Amino acid sequence: MVLDTMAMVTVGRPHLRSCSSGSALRLERHPPMLGFLGLKNADSVVMLRSRDLLQMKAVEGSKSASVNGMSVDGDDKNPAELDEIMSNGNAGKKGRHFGQLSTLGNSTNILWHKCAVGKDDRQKLLDQKGCVIWITGLSGSGKSTVACALSKILHQRGKLSYVLDGDNLRHGLNKDLSFKSEDRAENIRRVGEVAKLFADAGVICIASLISPFKRDRDACRALLPDGDFIEVFMNVPLQICEERDPKGLYKLARAGKIKGFTGIDDPYEAPLNNEIVLKYGDPCSSPVEMAEKVVFYLEEKGYLQAE
Repeated sequence: MVLDTMAMVTVGRPHLRSCSSGSALRLERHPPMLGFLGLKNADSVVMLRSRDLLQMKAVEGSKSASVNGMSVDGDDKNPAELDEIMSNGNAGKKGRHFGQLSTLGNSTNILWHKCAVGKDDRQKLLDQKGCVIWITGLSGSGKSTVACALSKILHQRGKLSYVLDGDNLRHGLNKDLSFKSEDRAENIRRVGEVAKLFADAGVICIASLISPFKRDRDACRALLPDGDFIEVFMNVPLQICEERDPKGLYKLARAGKIKGFTGIDDPYEAPLNNEIVLKYGDPCSSPVEMAEKVVFYLEEKGYLQAE
């Protein structure tokens, strides 16, 4: 590679406009464009778009360059190959890795991209700490009511929160899922991943779902740093929930019109190691008073300030 100018640019995965073989690559002289590098060989130009933030440095009169500190050599007789500089934006044919590719589930050749602004920066901006408050309990136990009351109190105190309500999410993100056991597990997994992103953004995320199985709730807990998953158990007897029956679902389940309904013909596994219990019949058990108990916990654990 013949380098005839001085450049420090950021490049990423190649977007090939046209490329003929047999000629050395050289830097094209044109006005700087943030995030783009022009490589020229004879009559064609290769454009590299910034994506994986690889640093390429070229020095006038040199026949080599460095990508993330690693040497890439080439001249007119032995030009540097584009795949050697960058294959999938990360490793060349000789195995020089510029970033660690991963395979997760069915996703292959993926790379975690870090940004300059991190969680701590966002938390300082909001003057709070991101976390997930996971409210679990039977249908009719008051999860959504407490979640909204909690969000309102936090808003009044100048704290940013967001409620992920189970029914609301099935209007969009999870509308493709049924209430079969495998789909219910996927429903919880998706909500857990979204809640994790909210917490990473510095937001106090309030997830309100029946989430009947301990293994699914524990899997969501495992996504977050220790202490940032706050499990709130709405400890309300089935009889009370059935008397309330705000959506008429218990009546339908008792009539056999709904199958696999939690608490009737499908189990609910009560939490064993939850951080907060909101129990029906306790003094101060209105939705607002229950929400205030959660706020007190957040204060005590330091989530309502950044430091």
